[in-house]
Amino acid sequence: MTTPSIAQSVPLGLHGICDCHTHVFPPAAQFPFSPGRHYTPDLASIEDLHAMHRAIGVERVVIVHPSPYGTDNACLLWALRTIGETARGVAVIEPDTSAQTLAALHQAGVRGTRLNLETIGQSDPAIAQQQFKQTAQQVSPLGWHVQLYTNLGVIDRLHDTFMDACVTVVIDHFGRLDATKPLHQPGFDALLSLVRAGKVYVKLSAPYRVSEAGGYPDLEPFAQALINANEDRLVWGSDWPHPFPPKGHVRRPELIEKFHHEDNLAALQRLIQWAQTPERAKKILVDNAARLYDF
Repeated sequence: MTTPSIAQSVPLGLHGICDCHTHVFPPAAQFPFSPGRHYTPDLASIEDLHAMHRAIGVERVVIVHPSPYGTDNACLLWALRTIGETARGVAVIEPDTSAQTLAALHQAGVRGTRLNLETIGQSDPAIAQQQFKQTAQQVSPLGWHVQLYTNLGVIDRLHDTFMDACVTVVIDHFGRLDATKPLHQPGFDALLSLVRAGKVYVKLSAPYRVSEAGGYPDLEPFAQALINANEDRLVWGSDWPHPFPPKGHVRRPELIEKFHHEDNLAALQRLIQWAQTPERAKKILVDNAARLYDF
């Protein structure tokens, strides 16, 4: 298949499109993985990330610190230095991370921190609330957001906590809704409420984490409900290089896990279809990301 040129692939003539959820995985000899990781990813280079973005017309990127590195942000900082001004980062921090370290992360281009609850199987709302409140207090002086990878059950229970939060909240991957269930499944109304109030951004990213349908047609009503709730609080991310195990696969850190195959150009085009108008597409792909990540 012929790779499209940038001119051919820029959707709707948009410039400044931001992919708000990516990872990079250099050789482990360069940046060792955490001994307590849940999986070991394959290689995913910055060069390959750039090539994918050039092919689909993406000009800005957010590197999200992935769980295999634990709380060591060295790989993230290297990626931000290497890519430069068109990149921003989301770090993972400890409760005792110093203000000096946080300031250095901010200087490097970090604009948020992530609580990766779902990957480690943490779904206790009380624990999630405690971790969120502590993290929010840490990063609020910097103007950072707190990004959560969690499920609708936790979001439902933390609705009021998020409404009262001193920081912006970002929810990963459609809030881990279940596309096989009805639109008004438990917790989705709470997510819509938070989006409508402008308290939460939702990443329309990694549809394979919430749907098994080819082309994800069952996600369209959920995406459009979120967009209709508040088009200023949605962003798009590819989740490249797509670290997601096959259904039924048990992750084993001693084995290198291959990435999920995904058509990134189709993902971008699908977002534009969900947006329904060029104006909405521009907000989701360009404007909202520029505001959230300080481009």
